[in-house]
Amino acid sequence: MASAAEQLAANMNFSSFAKAKELQQRILFTIGILIVYRIGTYVPIPGIDPVTYAAMFQQNAGGLMSWFNTLGGGAIERMAIFALNVMPYISASIIMQLMAASIPTLEKLKKEGGEAGRKQINQYTRYLTVVLATLQATAIAIGMNSPNPDGSTLALEPGLFFVVSTVTTLVGGTMLLLWLGEQITARGIGNGVSLIIFAGIIAAVPSLIGGGLSASASTGNFLPLLMGVSIVIGFLVLVVFVERSQRRLIVQYPKRQQGNRMVGGDTSFLPLKLNTAGVIPPIFASSLLLLPATALGFQAQSGPDWLQNIVVYLQPGAPVFLVIYGAMIIFFCFFYTSIVFNPEDTADNLRKYGGFLPGIRPGKRTAEHIDFIQSRLTAIGAVYLTFICVVPMMLGGGAAMALGGTSILIVVSVTMDTISQIQSHLLAHQYEGLIKKSKLRGRKR
Repeated sequence: MASAAEQLAANMNFSSFAKAKELQQRILFTIGILIVYRIGTYVPIPGIDPVTYAAMFQQNAGGLMSWFNTLGGGAIERMAIFALNVMPYISASIIMQLMAASIPTLEKLKKEGGEAGRKQINQYTRYLTVVLATLQATAIAIGMNSPNPDGSTLALEPGLFFVVSTVTTLVGGTMLLLWLGEQITARGIGNGVSLIIFAGIIAAVPSLIGGGLSASASTGNFLPLLMGVSIVIGFLVLVVFVERSQRRLIVQYPKRQQGNRMVGGDTSFLPLKLNTAGVIPPIFASSLLLLPATALGFQAQSGPDWLQNIVVYLQPGAPVFLVIYGAMIIFFCFFYTSIVFNPEDTADNLRKYGGFLPGIRPGKRTAEHIDFIQSRLTAIGAVYLTFICVVPMMLGGGAAMALGGTSILIVVSVTMDTISQIQSHLLAHQYEGLIKKSKLRGRKR
């Protein structure tokens, strides 16, 4: 006989969604916040020469700037107030997690501080976000304020006021985005920061497809476009398959005497995901590469030859960039997995509830066995993530980088997570309806 949860999941349809008023409000609130974000990507920072900036951006088309422009929904192309996006916050989160794993005070605050400790670490992360955003915005502002070889500048009126106003606008835009993301997480549906990145990628897809169609129509050769679409579909299928894959470890519970009868003896599964780190490693690697690459990109035009050579080496598709990017993805796969999954805690929880893995002694041996399996799964997941993110760059082309690899991984992961939360809200609504029908809530006085 199917369980009550399975029956409720099977009964979830459009009629149940129509009755879930709170869920509808959350979805509408999320859509409204994302619309505000999209409007902000069209509001340029003051004091920019649009003609000179558009020419500079076209010179760097297909490079790292175009790649992050796709992740930001075109905000960098227009040098909007949301040009930095939430990348400074992601970089700050990486640094705080590294510090929490190495500094005893922060580690104790994270493990023993409870909800108050978590809020304190989040506050430290926000402070660090302001620092990183200020550094990155300052590098951008100075780069736009500096004269090009022909004497022109991206600033209409170069000077200290332009630098200060640009830094203030960009940092304020990042912090506003961070606040909007927190509002989505608290009052909407899904993870706010991830949905902001997701919305930026989705918004860039129509222009990329339109550009591919116009280029194919002008040459009369649609074969590259068809090959690109086929590659994107293939990557999409691969990402969905791997993200839903898991290794299930059999967990047994012994029988025990309860009164005059025997209870227990059940068998369940301990699911271990093939890609436990999810989309975090490529996002972390991308955010860390953005900080130096953006600063170098704006100053390379008027800088020395060695600086221009570094910018060339850091372009997506260049061997040096691919090696650094792939190595960072692999590192963050193992690092983030070690943070979110602790084999010793899992083994202790199994022992507390009387569960054990067949053929493995409870306690230390179980933790070692789980850690061994998880390490092998993480290695496979790291290779998969590196393949997904690096191969489209090796193929070349802005559309290949945008619609394949990192972007597809982010879109699929965020979509699956959001759908899962929607299903959870619908399931809770179904349970609430059953409770009301059964009159288990008692009379109201």
